[in-house]
Amino acid sequence: MIQDARVLQDEYLPREIVHRHEETTRLATALEPVVDGDRPQHALLTGPSGAGKTCVARATLDRLQEQVLDVHTAHVDCWLHPNDFRILYKLLENLGTTYDIHRSTPQDELLGRLRELEKPYLIVFDEADQIDDPDLLRRLYATPKVTMILVTNHERDLFNPLDERLQSRLRSSDSIEFDRYTRDELVAILSDRAEWGLVEDAVTTAQLERIAEAARGNARDAIGILRSAARQAEHDNSAQISDGDIESAIPEARAQLRQKSLDRLSDDQLAVYQVLREHGELMPKEIRTRYSDRVEDPKTKRTVRKYLRKLEQYNLVESDGQGPSRVYRTQSQ
Repeated sequence: MIQDARVLQDEYLPREIVHRHEETTRLATALEPVVDGDRPQHALLTGPSGAGKTCVARATLDRLQEQVLDVHTAHVDCWLHPNDFRILYKLLENLGTTYDIHRSTPQDELLGRLRELEKPYLIVFDEADQIDDPDLLRRLYATPKVTMILVTNHERDLFNPLDERLQSRLRSSDSIEFDRYTRDELVAILSDRAEWGLVEDAVTTAQLERIAEAARGNARDAIGILRSAARQAEHDNSAQISDGDIESAIPEARAQLRQKSLDRLSDDQLAVYQVLREHGELMPKEIRTRYSDRVEDPKTKRTVRKYLRKLEQYNLVESDGQGPSRVYRTQSQ
């Protein structure tokens, strides 16, 4: 059933990113000056989870690096690497210059090594709103050879903690907004994955349409459902995916993605989630109070609100109401 399991992973970069031609072209245009030795533009990619932002960013850098040999590229997941040291270490590790770096190495020294670069360094900061210290973006913005591609769900989550001067500078970057995929667009994405990842005629168009409907515009969810259904069919030694395989795969894939998101949470984010799981529906003020009782060094109210928005974006919690009357609860699977 499964010919190439890599193709059924949402992290896999296809040879052609379907239904994101305009977004890919705009990002490529922003970075294109590096081909002629000029400084490319910083870029901001916004949109919901599973809309193709990371895929487009990574694929664009890969293709650019094929054209320009004298360029460094990096992809940093700021959800996994949120603090200054881990981000800077990741950037320097990618350059192979971390042999003498320790936790005690001053930040200025780490940034100094980036300022000494002779080649352009194009960096994708995924989940950029998760960066603990927004001043790091200011200092990287001022680093001559560094160009940032900032990826976030909502512009406000990234910009609100920044000072007005940096906000103004970043707003002049090339801003590219990604919409949710339509059902037909998801079907095209799934059809492409099925063609390269599964045996011929393993899944019907009607079944791909059912997966697309269940995924609600999220390509990551759609690919996860197809992967789970194919694994079930393969386990049953079947040459075709059945409708039953798909119906079973929908909750299974969602549970896997949910657990994957939970595994990515920081200790503080997980503490906020556990408060809601244990106490049910709560207002932000109540969440902050209960969260503060269970951690040694609680984050600010603003940071907790940011955590709640991120948990909601990844379908771990849901909310009702507006302003002071807004309430949050964990989302049922």
